[in-house]
Order: sequence, then C-alpha cells, then structure tokens
Amino acid sequence: MTPLSELIQVMRKKALLSQKDFAKALNVSVGTINRWENAKTKPNITAMKKIKAFCEENDIPFDEIEAAWIAQKE
Repeated sequence: MTPLSELIQVMRKKALLSQKDFAKALNVSVGTINRWENAKTKPNITAMKKIKAFCEENDIPFDEIEAAWIAQKE
C-alpha cells in the first residue's frame, strides 16, 4: 500500500497546487500540509472530511487515500 503521505502529495500535485494553495483550499496551515506530506503527522477526521470534499470537487479518487488513512489509524 502506498503511504498516506505520498498519496496526499500526489493528490495535491494532480490538482496543480502548491502547498500554500492546497493549505488555503483545506483551511489548514502550510506547516500542516508539510507535516502530512513528510509523514510527521496524519490528518484528523475533520481534515479527512475536507480532503474528501476536495477530491470530489476536483475529480480525484479518494478511496486509496481513505484506505491508507484507516490503515494508519491506531
């Protein structure tokens, strides 16, 4: 399974967004995006809902991201 951090970065790049623009779209800080993409932290449930909505709005598949997030939850 592809790591969640990598999937988040790929999703952002598919949308052709910088970390700054992606953070603005999700209403989180750039530091948060950076920590997610570098596997320092993982999104909480609220952030995952925002990521799901972002994926739906931008026609990006969410299933693999969701599966990786669930697999990482303890």
